[in-house]
Amino acid sequence: MLVCALAFRALSAIVALFAVLAFPLDHSVPSESTFWGPPSPFWDAMVRHDSGWYLDIARRGYDMSGAMAGGRSNIAFAPVYPLLMRYVGRILGRSPGDFYLGGVIVSWLSFALAMVALSRLAALDLPPPRAERAALLTAIFPFAFFFGAVYTESTFLLFTVLAFYAFRTRRWAMGGVCGAVATATRVTGILMLPSLAWIVWRSVGRAAPADGVAPAARPPARERAAAAVALLAAAGGFAAYCAFVYRESGDPFLWAKALTRWGAGYHPGGSPWGAPAALVRALVTRPYVYLTTDPMAVYDTLYGVVALLFVAATPFVWRRFGAAYGLFMALNLYVPLSSGAFEGLGRYCSVLFPAFIWLASIRSRRLSNALLIAFALIYTLGLSLFATGRPLF
Repeated sequence: MLVCALAFRALSAIVALFAVLAFPLDHSVPSESTFWGPPSPFWDAMVRHDSGWYLDIARRGYDMSGAMAGGRSNIAFAPVYPLLMRYVGRILGRSPGDFYLGGVIVSWLSFALAMVALSRLAALDLPPPRAERAALLTAIFPFAFFFGAVYTESTFLLFTVLAFYAFRTRRWAMGGVCGAVATATRVTGILMLPSLAWIVWRSVGRAAPADGVAPAARPPARERAAAAVALLAAAGGFAAYCAFVYRESGDPFLWAKALTRWGAGYHPGGSPWGAPAALVRALVTRPYVYLTTDPMAVYDTLYGVVALLFVAATPFVWRRFGAAYGLFMALNLYVPLSSGAFEGLGRYCSVLFPAFIWLASIRSRRLSNALLIAFALIYTLGLSLFATGRPLF
């Protein structure tokens, strides 16, 4: 599994290279957003859009001044991934390309380990062949190309899956540590806590964890205490980041304010149905005009349709695998959809692993194979768009 995952990442990088060579870039790329300085069709395809912000943190650390002045700032990005990028990059050298290469190594290795961890987690509910299919579906999901770029997705997926696996198998110390890393990798990681709390409530005091391999027996009170500490520890990554921001700026949520200063702004808390309803109305009443006149229509359609399919899948996931997985999906869909914008929804869905476990549970071989083919086709399209600088963020 590990070798196959790394081979898949290498194959994807080659496909991205051919896309860059065959199709024009959407816009000229500034030198600071290229891998080695001079343009490199192979390497540059992995460092689009937000990658430059992670490079800035890895090289120079956080700068609060932009956010405190009311503008953009790298404080909007949580620390785990850029710090890993920094330390791996420093082993290689001190040039920007070395740090970018460190980011690629972290992303690729995290992806490979995440596929192994996901297959183990899925095996708690599915037979081994279907558990492996869950990892395959995750790898070729239409927006899974982010797993190979200098982005946080692969690292976040790895530690999120490990946290769920540890909680489901009552490995509380491991779960607390992995949960803390996940919540310090992306601030939305805090949304996993209700799911982890549900797992604790449902499992503590019962005979054995889901895989039937219990750690050393503990008295119920002691296990409840260990589980509570694990939950607090999982929240600790997010809390530590807020504490750091408070120490530097006096505002523990300055990172959230910085997030609102990109594009039209990112303002969760509104109606989650506004943007999807507008998209469905446009596609039903005037699809051709919408897709051919609005410059963001194709990208919003890709994002919006995927998000709606995940919303539709959430009740089935909940019914099949329980409230922990259902809550994880519902909360992680509600927050971006409530912002009123589709930007980023593809990669947000790419880490919703319960959906892929549910899809892997489909018994129809014909339907399952059709799904794999559809995923692979759209994955190639998405990878090509991303590699050539199109606005897939």
